[in-house]
Amino acid sequence: MKRFIKLTKFALAYLGFYPDQLFENLKQFPSFVVELGDFKKSFKGKYTDWKFSYYPILTDKKDQSGKARGQYFYQDLFVASLIYKAGPKRHIDIGSRIDGFIAHLACFRQVDVMDIRPLNSNIQNVNFIQADLMMPAANLKESTDSLSCLHTIEHFGLGRYGDNIDPDGHLKGLDSMYQILKKGGTFYFSTQIGPSMVAFNAHRVFSVAYLLSLFEKQYELLSFSYIDDKDVLHQKIELTPQGIANSFGCKLGCGIFELKKL
Repeated sequence: MKRFIKLTKFALAYLGFYPDQLFENLKQFPSFVVELGDFKKSFKGKYTDWKFSYYPILTDKKDQSGKARGQYFYQDLFVASLIYKAGPKRHIDIGSRIDGFIAHLACFRQVDVMDIRPLNSNIQNVNFIQADLMMPAANLKESTDSLSCLHTIEHFGLGRYGDNIDPDGHLKGLDSMYQILKKGGTFYFSTQIGPSMVAFNAHRVFSVAYLLSLFEKQYELLSFSYIDDKDVLHQKIELTPQGIANSFGCKLGCGIFELKKL
């Protein structure tokens, strides 16, 4: 029964209908009406030249003071701090979140951002380059000492963002990134970890063992961190055989790799 309810809520949410939010709005609506009446009594007598309209937001009273949670929040802040401490000459990013990680970097340095989709905003300290990283980037070969790709590679080749369909898209993307980075340069990489799978066309999930096998001949692992399924960040932990075998107990976690190009 619980599984049926969960699946039903998922299906409704996919169609844009959120039952829990609706019920909470209905629950809070009577108090909104009372507070509206109280406010208008004082407002109309003092602000006679102001326009008055309605914009009810009914669920914030029970929310926390801020949404400091989620894989992107912790990942973006953590990796940005690593780059701040490292102070590279140049930093290139591949497809990471503009309103999170890139915004953090742009506060203290210039960053070149590459993405298959266009970026129409003019952002201070951000130089945007539209590119498909599943294609070789010969003009950028060994062009940077610092490179990042956060929560992005799992989408390559699935068509979700207008890219070409390619089951090997993640491999081609990683190869292009390897070519861009200078020898001895640092690669900050994150992606979803757990039992290996593809959920078309949303994303892939990679086992930690699989990812390590991709990196072992090209990079030295400087550190490994991860965000578990409960959104808890574990910083710079030891890669134990058991942890590698079960992807640290994650089903849909986030692995964060700090790598040095050999």
